[in-house]
Order: sequence, then C-alpha cells, then structure tokens
Amino acid sequence: MSELIACHGCDLLVDISDLEDNCRANCPRCGHYLTRFQHDAMNRVLAYTIAAIILLALACSFPFLSFSAGGIESVMTLPGAPGSLILYGMPTLGALVAAFIIIIPVMVILLMVLVSAPLLLGLRAPWLRIAARGLFTLQTWSMVEVFIIAVIVSLVKIASLATVVLGISFWAYAAFSICFTLALATLDRYQCWEMIEALDTAK
Repeated sequence: MSELIACHGCDLLVDISDLEDNCRANCPRCGHYLTRFQHDAMNRVLAYTIAAIILLALACSFPFLSFSAGGIESVMTLPGAPGSLILYGMPTLGALVAAFIIIIPVMVILLMVLVSAPLLLGLRAPWLRIAARGLFTLQTWSMVEVFIIAVIVSLVKIASLATVVLGISFWAYAAFSICFTLALATLDRYQCWEMIEALDTAK
C-alpha cells in the first residue's frame, strides 16, 4: 500500500506504511477512519457476495410472510411487496421500495463481483474503474438492513392483531442482509483503489 493517505475529514497526510494485517488507521488529528488493511479482503468480499446472491435468489422465490386473521389469510412475497403498494395507489412508494430493497442491492452485488473477481485474479479488466466508482456510489443507497429492521419492528405490532408466519424468504433475506453488509464492510475503498492502481501500473 502507499505510504501516505490524505484524511477525508481534515486533509492531513498520514503515513500508513507500517500498517499491519487486520489493523485500521484513523486520522491522528480528527479521528476520521482512513483504511483497514486485510491481506485476504477480496477473498472474503467475493465469498460474501456469492453467498448473498444465492440467498437473495432464495428470498425472491418463496413466501416472505403470511398473515391470518378472522379466517382470512394473506401471503406476501418479497418481489410482490412493491407491487402491492402500486396496486393500492402508491406507485412512488412502491418504486422506492423496489429500488432500495431489490434493484439497488442487486446492482451492488453484481458490481462487487465485477470488482473483486478481477482484483483477486490479478486481471486488468477494462470495466474495473467504472465498476468501482458505481459500487462506491450505489452502496450508500442500499437499504437492506433498514428494511429487515423495519419488518421486525412491524411484526411486533402486527402480532397482536393477526397470526404471522415467517416464510423461508424472510430468513433468506435476513441472512442475505448479513452477508451483504459483511461484503460491504470488508471491501475497503482505499485498498481497492490501491489494487486497481497496481494493476494499471503493472501493464
């Protein structure tokens, strides 16, 4: 890794040449997080991403929740949740829900594969820089963990009004949110760009 890194908080140049494996660097002046070096970071990112892809496919293939009250039962699926909002006259909200819990996460995990696989294999892919920029831009717009927390909070209130059964999709999406979050947390922005620069200078 390069010896100097500029702090995004106060622009101080910090020497990280002696940063060891699994150690993180913070700015000594403002305390801003700088980077964390992990020698096997890309292995972990790719493993978490592949697991996330499988779990998201399961989450979209089975019932998410089922409600029953007064002899009436309703089953909800993950892809059908935004569609239900659109049918009830809330197209904007439905589109936002679909974007934040399905579309953007899918784009993020695909970009993680496009970034981590070439870096892990040492391949200079022409799309690498564009994919990295898109990944670091879109990751802040993913609301996977927010959605699963909101569902759990809602279940606490609904449980007193109806019988709720958690489907396979719920548990798959919960596991997906864990793998998805771990993949993003493991992918260090500074280390990623350093690896991209090293590939460019090697050719």
